[in-house]
Amino acid sequence: MTNDRPEAIDWDLALATGRRFAPTGPEASTDEARGAVVMLRDLARAAVAPVREVTGMVAPETSPAVVVDRGAWIASNVTGMRTVLDSWDALTERTQAAPAVIRGLGSRGTALQLGAVLAWLSTKVLGQFETFGAAPGEPGRLLLVAPTIVQVERQLDVDPRDFRFWVCLHEETHRVQFGAVPWLAGHLTDRITALLAASDLSARETLERIVAAGYALVRSLRSDDVSVVEALQTPEQRVIFDELTALMSLLEGHADVVMDDVGPQVVPSVEVIRARFTARREQVGAMDQLARRALGMDAKLRQYSDGATFVRHVVDRVGMAGFNVVWTSPEHLPSRAEIHDPDQWLARVVA
Repeated sequence: MTNDRPEAIDWDLALATGRRFAPTGPEASTDEARGAVVMLRDLARAAVAPVREVTGMVAPETSPAVVVDRGAWIASNVTGMRTVLDSWDALTERTQAAPAVIRGLGSRGTALQLGAVLAWLSTKVLGQFETFGAAPGEPGRLLLVAPTIVQVERQLDVDPRDFRFWVCLHEETHRVQFGAVPWLAGHLTDRITALLAASDLSARETLERIVAAGYALVRSLRSDDVSVVEALQTPEQRVIFDELTALMSLLEGHADVVMDDVGPQVVPSVEVIRARFTARREQVGAMDQLARRALGMDAKLRQYSDGATFVRHVVDRVGMAGFNVVWTSPEHLPSRAEIHDPDQWLARVVA
C-alpha cells in the first residue's frame, strides 16, 4: 500500500522488527516439519464436519487453512492492523497535524514496540481466523501457526495428532462464526474503530493515563483485578471496551466449548489435553506474567473461561439451537454483565 499521506506507524519497520525477534520455533527435521504441515492441513479439513454438527452453523466454503510460520503470522497481523487503522480518518488527521520530526519519531517508536509485541505473541498463538487481513470482499483465511503448535504439544507431552485436531476444531469454530454470521466482522470492526475514535490525545489526559497505567501495573504484580489496558482508557472507551470484552468472551468461549464437546470419539485424549492445556495457561513465569498483565493478556485468558461458562449455561438451559439466537443480530449479543450472569441474557433475549 503506497500513498503520500503520513503513516502513524512505520509498518515496514514493525514487520521487520517482529520477524527479527520472533524465535524460529522448536527443532525439527525436514520430514517432521513437512509432516506437521500436511497433517494440519488434513485435520483442518476434517474439523469442518464435527464443528458443523456441534454448532448447527453452516459457513460458506473458503480456501483451505494456511499453515504458517511465526513470521507469516506476524505479517498477517500487521496487515490486519493497518487495514483497521487506515479506515480511521481521525488518525490520519492527527498524524498530519503533528510536526514532521515528532511524526517520524512516533511512527518508528510505535513500530518497534508493535514488532516486539507481535514477536512475543507469535510464541503463544496457535491459530487465528484472519478477520481483517483479507482483501476487500474476500473471506478471511484460517491460519495455523505450526512452530507454536508443535512446541506446545511437546511441552504438554500429549498425542500430536489429537492436539493438532483439537486446535483445528477451535479455529474452525471461529471461521464458522464469521462465515455463518454475515454482520459479525463488520460489527467487530465498527466497535474497534469506535474504541479508537473515543481516544483523547490531549497532553494532560495522556499524562494522567500513563501515570494511571504505571500505578495499575505495580498493583497488578500483587493482584488479578487490575487491568493496565483499562487504566489507559477514557470513560467513553471503557463502555466500548466492555462491549468488545463481552464479544470476545462469547467468541472464545463458544470455540472452547465446541473443541471440547466433539468428544473422545473424535479426539480420544481430549480430557488429558484440556487438563494440561488449562494448567499451562495458569502456570507462567514471572516475566510472562508481567508481560501478560501489561498487555492485557490476563484479561484475554479470562475471556476463555468466562465465555465458556456462559455458553455452557445457556446451552444446558435451552440447547444449542436456543443459544444460536445470539447470532441473530448485534442486539442479541450479551453484555459484559450478562457474560457473568447468563440468566440475565436468557431473560432478555430468549424468553
